[in-house]
Amino acid sequence: MRRALAAFALLGLAGAAALARAQTAPPRQLPYDLTVDGTITGAAIVYWIGSEALRPQLAPSTCHWCDPPGFDSSARDALRWSDTNAANITSYVTALGVAPLAVFGLDAWAAHRDQAEPGAAWIDALLISESVSVAMAMNQTVKFIVGRERPFVHALPEADKPNTAHPSDNNLSFYSGHATFTFALAAAGGTVASMRRYRMAPCIWATGMIVAAGTAYLRIAADKHYLSDVTVGAVIGSATGFAGPYLFHHPGRLTVAPAPLEHGGAVLTVRGLF
Repeated sequence: MRRALAAFALLGLAGAAALARAQTAPPRQLPYDLTVDGTITGAAIVYWIGSEALRPQLAPSTCHWCDPPGFDSSARDALRWSDTNAANITSYVTALGVAPLAVFGLDAWAAHRDQAEPGAAWIDALLISESVSVAMAMNQTVKFIVGRERPFVHALPEADKPNTAHPSDNNLSFYSGHATFTFALAAAGGTVASMRRYRMAPCIWATGMIVAAGTAYLRIAADKHYLSDVTVGAVIGSATGFAGPYLFHHPGRLTVAPAPLEHGGAVLTVRGLF
């Protein structure tokens, strides 16, 4: 498991090496549309918040996927802390506190340091948030469909399972939202910084991925997720965090924007190099 977490952390450096250009060049402007990107971000956030509010009605009351495979059980036995509550609290601190402060803070400092266009840090924050919110909306949908029982719930006697602190959360283990969020944040932040050609891009990649890997480990230590939950969350979060900025906001690549129709109204158009 330690090797796996180290590999995820090194993914940040690999991404920086693949995307970063000559750091002596000035920062580049990124194509975006405030209306389109803001709407996508807002809609994904509203969807996530709404599904959370309706979780008691949407979440499966019994598990669809109950028994873990052997490697998940072995990883749980090896990595679960005796004080699972401490691991759980720490995972929330790293995911909701350390990760956003690190990625958004370092990106803002990089934009200031490299004298990017006015408002570049706010644009970056929007593009990063867009990818993260889409990744979380996808994660929420899959959780409700799959209905995997959380490891600590699986270990309880059947009669005690309805008496957990949050019964509607009992069967939402796959795949990890914390891992999805932090890896999407790290990948999106690193990708945007690399496309901008910020000199601090490798630092943003490495810092984000290390915090994300630590958060994924803590979710297993807290007995909230299996190894496969956080691994899939890391992969999908990283892929979404990279793909959103790179495919739709990379200079010279795809751009999505509204175009007016001749007789009124508008349609979304996609332009770029194919």
